[in-house]
Amino acid sequence: MYLEIERRFLVHGDSWRSLIASSEALCQGYLATAASTGLTVRVRISGTDKGCITLKAPAKGFANYEFEYPIPVNDADLLMGLCVSRLTKTRHTLRISEGHWIVDCFHGENAELVLAEVELEKSDQLITLPDWCVREVTGESRWSNFSLAQSPISSWKEKVRQQYGFSGSSAFL
Repeated sequence: MYLEIERRFLVHGDSWRSLIASSEALCQGYLATAASTGLTVRVRISGTDKGCITLKAPAKGFANYEFEYPIPVNDADLLMGLCVSRLTKTRHTLRISEGHWIVDCFHGENAELVLAEVELEKSDQLITLPDWCVREVTGESRWSNFSLAQSPISSWKEKVRQQYGFSGSSAFL
């Protein structure tokens, strides 16, 4: 069993780009969800040659159970066709000593969105927040990848978009 402990933040500006260690294109789709438990079944294609299937369910606090298994990219591609909701993004892994940091730059209907995530070893682990992390959104369901695939920011009411700094321009890029 794998327990993923992470915190998520809206990103402003691009000073984080100087910390990029690697980048990869991701396409992910959702095959199933169970509202009663919060379990989601996701398929992901990384780059052009890696596929995986992931089962994810909420644990305690801001932790999730996550079970991820590699599958042939051809299988992932076929499964992607069965997904009712999908999203694409570029994932940037950063060189930061505290925790494992990534920044996701979303595309398509979530194109204005840039989110940072830090994976932690324990939920009470202290971290120093970079100045480009402008608002913590950990635990806010609207910011989960599953929610963003089903209800992208381009579909939000203008008032809600403005509340988070999205207005049709690249507010958080």
